[in-house]
Formats: sequence, C-alpha cells, structure tokens
Amino acid sequence: MSESRPATPRRKYRLVAVILLLLAATIVAWWVFYKPDSQTASSSASSRAGGRGPRGGMGTSLATPVRAASATTQKIDVVLPALGTVTAYNTVTVRSRVDGELMQVNFDEGQRVKAGDVLAQIDPRSFEVALAQAQGQQQQNQALLANARRDLQRYQTLFKQDSIARQQLDTQAALVRQYEGTQKVDQAAVDDAKLQLSYTKITAPIGGRLGLRKVDPGNLVSSGDVDGLVVITQTEPIAVMFSLPETQLPEVLEQVRAGKTLQVQAYDRAGTKMIATGQLETIDNQIDITTGTVKLKARFDNTDEKLFPNQFVNVRLLVETRENVTAIPTAAIQQGTAGPFVFLLRDGNTVDVRQVQLGPINGDRVAVNDGLVPGDRVVIEGTDRLRSGAKVVVVTDNATIPSTPGESLGAKRPGRAAQGQPAAKAP
Repeated sequence: MSESRPATPRRKYRLVAVILLLLAATIVAWWVFYKPDSQTASSSASSRAGGRGPRGGMGTSLATPVRAASATTQKIDVVLPALGTVTAYNTVTVRSRVDGELMQVNFDEGQRVKAGDVLAQIDPRSFEVALAQAQGQQQQNQALLANARRDLQRYQTLFKQDSIARQQLDTQAALVRQYEGTQKVDQAAVDDAKLQLSYTKITAPIGGRLGLRKVDPGNLVSSGDVDGLVVITQTEPIAVMFSLPETQLPEVLEQVRAGKTLQVQAYDRAGTKMIATGQLETIDNQIDITTGTVKLKARFDNTDEKLFPNQFVNVRLLVETRENVTAIPTAAIQQGTAGPFVFLLRDGNTVDVRQVQLGPINGDRVAVNDGLVPGDRVVIEGTDRLRSGAKVVVVTDNATIPSTPGESLGAKRPGRAAQGQPAAKAP
C-alpha cells in the first residue's frame, strides 16, 4: 500500500501567491473601470445638499431668466361673451287655402321673392263656375228688387189719391226691404266666390328666401296639408338670439335705459372669425328661473347673407368702452389663495408678489382696477420658478427661456451619458 504524504511548504506558498495576485488584479480592474466621476459625484452631492437655486433658497442663488412687460394706460372695451342662434325674423309655411289640383309652380328652389309674388296656380275652373252661379242669382234678385221698388212708387201715388188701403202700401214697402236684404246676401255670395277664386293663385305672404319645394304639379292640395308647398324665411334683416347670466343684466340695462345702442358682433363656431356686426334690439321681460339667464335679441342687416337661420354663432356684446384704464398682458396674471396676483419687478433685479384687482378683459390685455400704476413692470414669462424676493434677469431678445433653473438661454437639457461616459455640460 502506498502512503499519502503531506504537501511541501513550497507548494503552499505558491498557492497563496496565486490567490493574492488574482485578488490584486480584481481590485485594479474595479478601480480602472468602475471609478465614479469626481465632477458628477460633486455636482450630485451639491444638488442633494443645497442646490435648490431660487426656489429652495439654499446654496448658491441663481438669477432666473424672465420676460417682462410694462403696465400701460389705454382704453378697454367691456365685452360680454355669449352663445347665440341665428333666427329668421319671419318664417312662413306657404299652404293652399282651397282644395284643388296644383296646375303649375312659378318659383325655383332657393329663389328670393317679394310679398305678393305668385308662387303657384291651382285649377280655377270649379271656382269660376261657382262665381258665375252667384252672380246669376244676384242678377235675378236685383230684377225682383227693381220691380218691387216701381210697385212701391205706384202704391205711394195711389195712397195719396186715397185709392188703396194703408195696409197694401206697407206690405209693398216690406217686400222692397226684403229684396234689399236678399241683394246683400247675393253680394256676399259673389264676393266669397271671387275670394275663393283668388285663392287659386298662391302668393308669397312675405318677402324672403324660398326653401325646397314639397309638392309637385299635378298633385291634389288642400288647406289641411301640414307640410304646405314651400317655406319662406326672411333673412334680411335677421336676428340672433342669445342669453346672458342674470348677474350681467344690470350693466346691460344701465346702458339700454340711458338710450345707448349696444353693438353686437357675431363670430363663427371657433370664435376666431367675425361674421357680421349688428345691434342689440330688445331684452326679454323675465329671467329663466331654471338657468338663471335672460334672453336677448340682436338685429343684423345681413345684406351679404352670411348669417343663416338656425346657425350657431359666438356673440360678443359691447357694453361700454372705458378710457384711461391701467392694463397689463393677461399672461402676467397668477392665481393664488388670496386671489389674483402678479410678480412685480423691483430695483436690484428682484421680484415681489403684488395682489391686484382685475377689471374687464379685452383680447390679451386685462384692466387692473387696483394694485398697479402705469409704468410698473410685471413678469409675463418664467413665473413658474419665482417666489417673492427671487433674483431675475430680464430677457429682451428672442432667446428661449429654459424650463430648468440654472440652464443657459436657448440651451437643450443634457441627456444621459452614453457607454459609461458623463453627460456633457450646458455651454
């Protein structure tokens, strides 16, 4: 049997030396490839420790780039916006007043007509026969009346000669009055026949624009037809109906009762293009209790027919124009728990929070009733990073204001490092 002999001291030393070399190589490799960048670590530590800039108030304070505008004195139009619907002043469904066959149609669809224009013709022959019959009956009774009157004259002469009794004279006088009554009935029958005959010509009751034809020639029409022949809408002038909240009614009534004519502008559905200009015509006599609004009616000449019945429009009612009003851009207005405020530029390139009382808005300008005076400069861009006492630098050119504090104007935000390299700094 072979004996196992322990390892020699030399072999132990070799094994330990190999292990130490491998450990040393591992440490060197980690230090070379995984050593953190000193600048990156420094900036990260600085950011974690106190790099809040102007917002945090800790560490080094950085001036925030902003844009500013001055408060000016100008006139402001007090405009009340509303939603409106274009409504024709008059809308008439043309129907036949008599029954008969529709012989011809004298209009084109969409045509403009005047009041009294003949639109259609109904077969008149049956009505002409009725008129002739009424006239014949009238002539017959007229002859009887004339004969009775002559007899009455003779009876009156004989009565004066005491040749006939008084009763015979009175009977003849009563017969004359009877025939006179019959004559009035006959005349009414003739007039009614003429009226019915005139209804066979269907005329336009108002002037306006015709719609689509609903009945073709050859069909039988009657006075009971619901759809009628055609619809006429009066579009010159035309009206716009809109509503205002009851809280805005007093300032409108104040101007109306003072005898002023208020201008009304109609804009398209997007509210960007003005379609027509008119004037306020009337205000409804009661407030709708379900909505808390009151209806108003505006009149537009509409000679160019840009407004169409039942069209949806955005309405702007000009109530008044205020002169010498302090105004600033609407972009400067901020909202807080205490109400609207602005960032006011102070000497030394700092800002201060100033509460303001706002007036009417006109486009991109808003009136300031209290809190500012003409010449005050307010921040209109870059307000999201400001607080009272923050340092700012006013930008006057077209440079882009960065969204991150500390970045240069117009610079892009640095991206992540590629392949283990640190990100490039902003210039």
